[in-house]
Amino acid sequence: MKILYIGNSAPSSTSQHRANALIRLGHEVHIIDPYSTFSHQLKNRILGAIHFRSGYRLLQPSMDNWVNTILQFHTKNLPDLVWVNGGELIGNNAISKLRQLNRPLILYMNDDPTGGRDGNKFDSLLKALPNYNLCAVVRNQNLTEFLQLGVPKVLRVWMSYDEILHKPSNDFAHIPLKFQTDVAFIGTWMKNENRDQFLLHLIESGLNVSIWGDRWQKSPLWAKLQNYWRGGALSGQNYVSAIQGAKICLGLLSKGNRDLHTTRSMEIPYAGGLLCAERTTEHLELYTENKEAVFWKDADECASKCLDLLSNPDKRENIRIAGMKRVLENKVGNEDICRQIISAICP
Repeated sequence: MKILYIGNSAPSSTSQHRANALIRLGHEVHIIDPYSTFSHQLKNRILGAIHFRSGYRLLQPSMDNWVNTILQFHTKNLPDLVWVNGGELIGNNAISKLRQLNRPLILYMNDDPTGGRDGNKFDSLLKALPNYNLCAVVRNQNLTEFLQLGVPKVLRVWMSYDEILHKPSNDFAHIPLKFQTDVAFIGTWMKNENRDQFLLHLIESGLNVSIWGDRWQKSPLWAKLQNYWRGGALSGQNYVSAIQGAKICLGLLSKGNRDLHTTRSMEIPYAGGLLCAERTTEHLELYTENKEAVFWKDADECASKCLDLLSNPDKRENIRIAGMKRVLENKVGNEDICRQIISAICP
């Protein structure tokens, strides 16, 4: 199948990983990247902030012209399918133009555009939703809300790991010493999410916690957390090594994004780590508690469970191995999810 893929093509982006999964499935994928095309505006400190806060309204005339150039080429080289990944930059007029290709038009949305956390960021996208033939979302709330906004068909899918990028190493002995730790959290500091308070509580409970991620210096608790911060955001083999090198890997949710599971919920077990995350309905659906993953309701319970696991290496290893097996059975890799989405629009 020939797929016109509109999304971020940066090598480290989840959008590019998803496009790679489509290629591995045997599809002919032509990637065009609006984030690169308009990077001079989006990465400008002032213009980027204006676009974000205005829902990219001021970008739409340029976006319409950009889509016109796409149509000039692809009306003679018709794809079988148009896949938009993310889509917050592309407004109603531009999506209406893409409909002229008379091909199924898919939106894959990993964010929570109807949740309200990001202000007006998704205003242009929300107006364009009825023009998509299918929207794939990762939250049950989005499923209902997208239908109410006029999307003809909405498919709820799980977040996913990548079969190649997150593949675990078989050589545990060569995991760098800096990634060998008791409890690891890999993620960004986020305002109003209280991740810093949560991690500090674990530290004060006697746990040796290693933190990787960006923006932690902005935390009001930075002075107390600084000695536990190991570095900025991880990707590629370093990310996998940090998961494999930790005895326990924390999966923290974004309440502002209405998360009941995240990509970490899949990536940690697949990459060979032991998932320790908040007890939610979706986590309980994905894994059997205390057999395939460990769950908690608050920082006190998390600390208690981590201390127990650290003192019981056999128990810890049994849960880790069972989690790796279960995540494969769940079929939540990028290739699995891409296959599910295409089957829904092209049965």
